[in-house]
Amino acid sequence: MHASQGRSAGLGLALASAFAFGGSGVAAKPLITAGLDPLHVVWLRVAGAALVMLPVAWHHRGLLRRKPGLLIGFGLFAVAGVQAFYFASISRIPVGVALLVEYLAPALVLGWVRFVQRRPVTRAAALGVVLAVGGLACVVQVWSGLSFDLLGLLLALAAACCQVGYFVLSEQGADEAEPADPLGVIAYGLLIGALVLTAVARPWGMDTAVLTGRADLDGTSVPAWLLLGWIVLIATVLAYVTGVVSVRRLSPQVAGVVACLEAVVATVLAWVLLGEHLGTPQLLGGALVLFGALIAQSSAPKPPSGGPVAGSDGEEPERAGELSAGRTAP
Repeated sequence: MHASQGRSAGLGLALASAFAFGGSGVAAKPLITAGLDPLHVVWLRVAGAALVMLPVAWHHRGLLRRKPGLLIGFGLFAVAGVQAFYFASISRIPVGVALLVEYLAPALVLGWVRFVQRRPVTRAAALGVVLAVGGLACVVQVWSGLSFDLLGLLLALAAACCQVGYFVLSEQGADEAEPADPLGVIAYGLLIGALVLTAVARPWGMDTAVLTGRADLDGTSVPAWLLLGWIVLIATVLAYVTGVVSVRRLSPQVAGVVACLEAVVATVLAWVLLGEHLGTPQLLGGALVLFGALIAQSSAPKPPSGGPVAGSDGEEPERAGELSAGRTAP
């Protein structure tokens, strides 16, 4: 395959991943409204995807010995933490707002680099942080005393913090001698996340009758099992796999930029399918959040003296970027 064809295929896969991820909240919210606890919806999503990815986990079983810390971190933060907090947040605030709050993660990563690791960041990266924070202020309309549920906003922010935790782990967990295959990390992350969520969500108390009934999609009645199937197969398995493959054909930076479409897709779908309309200031703020996240994500910090930072020109940071860009968002 020619390089241009590979890039075109990678771009198509990145777009497919963004659209698949973007539909998760829209499909989950009707199930939550119908009576399922948000944690139970998360457990169904993660456990179902883990079962589908079992053959991949078996193929990469050597990762359990080589990268246990990375796998546990992915399972705890990128799978269980991000998705549990995200689904809990959309039970209280609009899907698009919750996802836009999560897009503070690249800005928070730069804060970690600057103030915890005490490493310099570029002016462009700092500008991205300012734009993202300013855009978020417009989204939540701080001038009117916050236009959305405060707890819902805090839950979405907790999801963003979980993403930061994995970004940091993916940089520290990259090993030049034994790089971790991203598909294997995803498969074991889902398995570990399912085990953690089983203890937290206690699915044996779930109202299974909801899954055999129907859910309301802004006035349209749809089978609950159809929504669950979409969440597991499309918004999780297909989304993660296409995201990872796209990074291999493109680059973590380019794939990360395309991934910003996820928030646009989620907002539009929530508007059309759930009737969650956002005002003009919120739409403009959302554009600022995405633009700021794009700048922050594309402006790699300067490498420390000991070696390159994930996202720079080194070969192994590219692998760390694969793990980060493909993917942690819902």
